[in-house]
Amino acid sequence: MAATRYNRFVAALAKARLAGVALMPDANLAYLSGLHFHHGKRLTLAIIPADGSTPCMVIPALEHTQAAATSTLAMRYFPWADATGPAEALAAAVAAAFGPELRDLPLAVEHTSMRVMELRAMEAAWPGIRTTNADPLIAELRMVKDEAELARIEAAVRIVETALERTIAQIQVGMSERQLSKILSEEIMAAGAEAESFDNLIGSGPNGANPHHNNGDRTFRPGDLIVIDCGARYQGYISDITRTVALGEPVPEARRVYDLVLAANEAGKGVCRPEITGAEVDAAARGVIEASGYGEYFIHRTGHGFGMETHELPNMMAGSDEPLAPGTTFTVEPGIYLPGKFGVRIEDDIVITADGARSLTTFRRDLIVIPA
Repeated sequence: MAATRYNRFVAALAKARLAGVALMPDANLAYLSGLHFHHGKRLTLAIIPADGSTPCMVIPALEHTQAAATSTLAMRYFPWADATGPAEALAAAVAAAFGPELRDLPLAVEHTSMRVMELRAMEAAWPGIRTTNADPLIAELRMVKDEAELARIEAAVRIVETALERTIAQIQVGMSERQLSKILSEEIMAAGAEAESFDNLIGSGPNGANPHHNNGDRTFRPGDLIVIDCGARYQGYISDITRTVALGEPVPEARRVYDLVLAANEAGKGVCRPEITGAEVDAAARGVIEASGYGEYFIHRTGHGFGMETHELPNMMAGSDEPLAPGTTFTVEPGIYLPGKFGVRIEDDIVITADGARSLTTFRRDLIVIPA
């Protein structure tokens, strides 16, 4: 599997007329090689030439043995010690990876991952280097998941849904957002996760009107809507789900808004099929909310891709016009946020199938009303 991914990626580099790529110790490197690193301050770079020759790995000496034993790709290693620094090892790796026929071509680097430290080191090792953004190239390859990837994602979904059910059962008046967040984190780990996908989000009452609310000390009150956004990581892949629950009977407007967001969620999922675009999914969900007069309160995209990372391509938003192939995974998560009042978001994980689409998340979507 790793060899297939690697060959596809190298072919894409060559087709794009690039010298190759320099990868940070992040998700893209893990996708191609299975290597996972602590992202520290010691320079670590995988250098992959576009001519198919052996990749070169510049690596701190203390990481060398483990990397060589666990990588699914054959590599040439250029270890460096703290006493000497990485400059000599990096220069040797660049010389080994790129012959004269590649030196006049741009090198792809990860614009969203590479730091100034690595970029300046590459510029010193390769005078006159030209760089371009590698992110779209590998993101396109990672969008479509194979069967093994989907199995891990589905396991992550089962874990988070188990934890979410157990957590909701513990909600009570007087509990704080931070307290519920702690319970949720513990339940996710107890259900079998290797980690949370991201720091979970608990937005209660008016705090729910902030889609990226930071969990605080506000305590739950009768009538509150509580937005719960969470995910689980399993064998390197994540899930991402949001549900909104009520603590006691909510005000009539809150029920109307909830039903509207649920209708938008169903509309967005309902159009999903092979060759659909992110823009069309967004339009289907957004159209329901705009037709109701709440369009100005739907303040984010309808969804995003996910897999090894919480946010990947594709995006469910206007301008995202690439047709989606079977195996593409993404969220559908419309929301309405009324400042000073409450917020509602309902998020599901979707995969495009050969003849339509399937919701990987199955957690109930009707409004759960917890006795107050």
